[in-house]
Amino acid sequence: MDRRSFIKKTGAVGAGAAAATALAAPAIAQSMPKVTWRCSSGFPKALDTIYGAAEVFADAVAEATDGNFNIQVFAAGEIVGALEGADAVTNGTIEMAHTASYYFWGKDPTFAFGTGVPFGLNQRMTNGWMYEGGGLDLLNKFYAKQNMICYPAGNTGAQMGGWFRKEINSVEDMQGLKMRIGGFGGRIIEKVGVVPQGLPGGDIYPALEKGTIDAAEFVGPYDDQKLGFNKVAPYFYYPGWWEGGVALMNMINLDKWNELPSAYKGVVKNASALANSVMMARYDTLNPIALKELAASGTQLRPYSQDILEACFDAAQETYAEIGAENADFKEIHDSYMGYRRDSYLWFQLSEYNFDTFLMLQQRAGKL
Repeated sequence: MDRRSFIKKTGAVGAGAAAATALAAPAIAQSMPKVTWRCSSGFPKALDTIYGAAEVFADAVAEATDGNFNIQVFAAGEIVGALEGADAVTNGTIEMAHTASYYFWGKDPTFAFGTGVPFGLNQRMTNGWMYEGGGLDLLNKFYAKQNMICYPAGNTGAQMGGWFRKEINSVEDMQGLKMRIGGFGGRIIEKVGVVPQGLPGGDIYPALEKGTIDAAEFVGPYDDQKLGFNKVAPYFYYPGWWEGGVALMNMINLDKWNELPSAYKGVVKNASALANSVMMARYDTLNPIALKELAASGTQLRPYSQDILEACFDAAQETYAEIGAENADFKEIHDSYMGYRRDSYLWFQLSEYNFDTFLMLQQRAGKL
């Protein structure tokens, strides 16, 4: 083959490759359309751990789509109130919300399972139930009735049991106690004599300081320290039995979800899972530091007594039976959720419990 013939032939191949590229470009462009969504967080920016999980999610979506899928995150109250996320998503006012599903348990108690219920699953079990135990499918079967689809996008782990102005040692000490606690936990603790109070985070400190309330629960050492609760209530109780593994959910309008290309749906699922992992890692890193600082400043750590925990557990069981008797969605998810809890503890009590307990004893002995 002479030089002129070679150039002709390679030129023809090059032109064909260019044509193929030109034909492929529109298909690629169609699979990566420009999309902008608004996401309302259920939390203020000051709670960088929880609000920050929504930012982790949004950044991951943008990165995976070369900036073509842009999700703008807004703090609670900027475009939607903290307790209005579910309605705004259902109605299509916003495309999605990053929030706690149990905020909306008043609409239907079944909402609570998306985040957690009293004496429910811990963080490890929550992930297991949702991702591998059929839990997320059951939840989305329910959420579809609300015109939404949801994915876990964060977890606080087991929370603390609240700040108290005075010590409580028995169920009798809880009679008439005014405590800031909302949702399902409030309904349960009311059965053992506590008077639940619904207050937003910003109103808790002055209410404790003035004695308008006797106690308040919020999240845990890192977040609570920021709000200064230790300055007005010296006793910090544990565990937060109503919040053993609090999952945060990405609630997405179902119509908007169905409009997304399949590639974008995959990105949203994976970015949600990333936020789910990062948020727990941040809490596990930050809470021990804050707890040591609180203890050094005079905070008194106290465990709930066994009789208080058992009374609350029995009240929870009674409440689940009452709700399940009249709410089929609740009962279906409850049975799956609690069944997973029962089987998980068969394993956890052999492996995790004994491993962790041994090392905790070594820590107390000063060997760690």
